[in-house]
Amino acid sequence: MLDKTVEDMLMVNREHYVIPASMVATVQADNSLTHAFLVLTKVRYARIPVLDGDQFVGLISLPMVTETMLGLDSLKIEQLDDMCVRDVMDTDVTTVDNPYALEEVMHLLVNDPFLPVVASTGEFTGIVTRREWMKSLNYICHDLGKDYEVTPKTTVHAGHHQ
Repeated sequence: MLDKTVEDMLMVNREHYVIPASMVATVQADNSLTHAFLVLTKVRYARIPVLDGDQFVGLISLPMVTETMLGLDSLKIEQLDDMCVRDVMDTDVTTVDNPYALEEVMHLLVNDPFLPVVASTGEFTGIVTRREWMKSLNYICHDLGKDYEVTPKTTVHAGHHQ
């Protein structure tokens, strides 16, 4: 359970946590792997969302694409034109609802640099990034004493409560 004061401070920046779908690099599930390769190379992100229309269906990464190019002794680039994103994408992806629970997102972002935000209809609405959360944590760390009187309940020594 989040501390109420911390939760209130996190809520101040809640609208900044979600990067809207219109601002996120995506590919369509039926795009060629050549297209996905070019997009991933251009945007320089590790993974990007895959959509089917406006529906979220998975994530794709550069290693997923390049794995299909690897032969025993050469690169087979022509295979990228013959395969679609849906052939190699990861569909076992953790997503969060829109609106999402702050505490759930905080726990999930420990292991993921971003989480796709998906409406109950399956529509991709954006991503929540660890970067934006870290900016809010930075805000709390620097501004807590400006808005709140912080006093320890017990004596604190070297990071341990007595």
